[in-house]
Amino acid sequence: MSSSAEVLPFDASVKMEGGWLLWAEQSLFPFYVLLTFDGCLGLFMGSFKFFTRRKQVDSVEVKTKGLLAKELTVPHLIAIGVGSTIGAGVYVLVGTVAREEAGPALTISFLLAGIAAALSAFCYAELASRCPSAGSAYHYSYICLGEGVAWLIGWALILEYTIGSATVARGITPNLAALIGGADKLPIFLSRQHIPGIDIIVDPCAAILVFIITALLCIGIKEIAVVQGTITSINVCALLFVVTAGSYLGFKFGWVGYDLHNGYFPFGVDGMLAGSATVFFAYIGFDAIASTAEEVKNPQRNLPLGIGGALFLCCGLYMMISIVVVGLVPYYAIDPDTPISSAFVKHGMHWAAYIINVGAFTALCSALMGGILPQPRILMAMARDGLLPPFFSDINKHTQIPVKSTIVTGLGAAILAFFMEVSELAGMVSLGTLFAFTMVAASVLILRYIPPNKVPLPPSLKDSIAAVSKQYDDINNAKTNSKYENTKAAGTSEDTKPLILKDDDVAIERSFFAEYFTLKRYVNNENRRRVAGRMIALTCLGAFVLTYSSSNLSLHSFVRFTLCGVGGITLLSTLAFLSSMEQDDASQNFGHSGGFVCPFVPLLPIVSILINSYLLVNLSMGTWLRVSVWLAGGVLVYAFYGRTHSSLKDVIYVPAIQVDEIYRASKTCLV
Repeated sequence: MSSSAEVLPFDASVKMEGGWLLWAEQSLFPFYVLLTFDGCLGLFMGSFKFFTRRKQVDSVEVKTKGLLAKELTVPHLIAIGVGSTIGAGVYVLVGTVAREEAGPALTISFLLAGIAAALSAFCYAELASRCPSAGSAYHYSYICLGEGVAWLIGWALILEYTIGSATVARGITPNLAALIGGADKLPIFLSRQHIPGIDIIVDPCAAILVFIITALLCIGIKEIAVVQGTITSINVCALLFVVTAGSYLGFKFGWVGYDLHNGYFPFGVDGMLAGSATVFFAYIGFDAIASTAEEVKNPQRNLPLGIGGALFLCCGLYMMISIVVVGLVPYYAIDPDTPISSAFVKHGMHWAAYIINVGAFTALCSALMGGILPQPRILMAMARDGLLPPFFSDINKHTQIPVKSTIVTGLGAAILAFFMEVSELAGMVSLGTLFAFTMVAASVLILRYIPPNKVPLPPSLKDSIAAVSKQYDDINNAKTNSKYENTKAAGTSEDTKPLILKDDDVAIERSFFAEYFTLKRYVNNENRRRVAGRMIALTCLGAFVLTYSSSNLSLHSFVRFTLCGVGGITLLSTLAFLSSMEQDDASQNFGHSGGFVCPFVPLLPIVSILINSYLLVNLSMGTWLRVSVWLAGGVLVYAFYGRTHSSLKDVIYVPAIQVDEIYRASKTCLV
């Protein structure tokens, strides 16, 4: 080509770079595979549309069946969140993790775990303020992901809260015995009894306490929050005593726990990170705040403040406790069963054990209340949507509480706490929580890039829907015909004008990169939502492949590193793709606008998905098998009841922009 200016069509200028073009087409091969996969998936899902049907932010059923009492403010939410999060585990967890994994670096482990929990909290805060209704992660997934995923999350949360409540209840008896001088001092009707022949240790005290908490939860949400706040305040005061008195002892005796020859990281950075993964589960509990969203005054403001305040307070308390405990006693000398009280005893403060026992007892009571509180609201939300019998959706007219669901929840937890030692099932609680956290983070991505743009309407509006749809089709056809006539009359449009190349190399180079390295060539208004959805799905898949391969040391090194590379490249590619892609304008007005907006999207939700996936794949195989059996049972319940009784069974989906016009048309027909 000569150096003088030439007139060439754009396509011709690109075809002259045949080698570069071939490379570009080959490098985009995964994208074409994605489109092929998309088509196959679409054919498969066409037969299972009920699995992906989604509901509105505020469904008609919720409004007609009565709302819960709006009584909760920010202090109430913080009390519920802190009470649900800080259980008696903090009185044991600091010793175990410091002794076996983190050493003096336990404080950093709590900080990193708090940051990881904050990623999920940010996602919860946005969804809770946009979709302030009972049900928490189940409700958000039903709106963003569909009925099938929502059912699995709801079913998993039922298991989580039941086992979690029973576990906490079984732990109250030993702490109560420690307060009154030993297990032999308990009355016979409260002490644990071994039943010969069937080898079962029953715990009547645990069952009685569950019934007492259940009765409290039936009197009213404001009263619940006051009681929870009182119990939590006693626990926080006990922890502050530990920090204050422990700091005094530390300065008096020189913080001997930090004077170590092997430094601040005796187990290395890996040990500190392993400790973070362990103590991460000490932060789960703030999702109890999201489950009360329907009972919150001004949810757009109060829910994010409540979630953030509770998490910040818990993280601060955990870090202060860890600083004191590992400073008073060298990490290798900490008693793993009673780390805090034994640390005080070693410095001559025997009487402090009574205050610590009071704190542990109140922590368990508040955690028990926080564990039972969300489940009736999840059952109520699922029953409102028709996935469970309507019995669970009844709200008491006087207390404005789902009393029937609360009683069923308490009865189930009491029976489990009375007959079973459920400590070995505690991992099932973690799996359900992490599954919910992962789906909430994915829901934020969906909300930003592909917010639901169709609304389910009852079949009774079928005639109005058909009339309005015909009007919109006529308008669109008229616009298309008008545009075609204008183009034909104009003759040669700007788009058909040749490209003037003043500098051949530069012009061709810019043309090539402008054509092949821009999303506009592959993403347009017609396929944008589909491509974004597949990218979000690939994000979850890449996170799973990366975390599974990096954690599974039994894999052959070549296979392991290959899978790590595939997962890492997939994750980074989808992050780059979504970062360069504009978020959907409709997401700004989706749901209840004006509330909290999660920052750093898509980075923050993707990192949250990655962390939760890592923790999920590192749970034991026994935990996965037990939860799989429970979920399989849930699938059967959904197949034989929920699928056929769903409130969305016969609805008609219409574009959101047509809804108001359809309702106006239906009113006109009635007149």
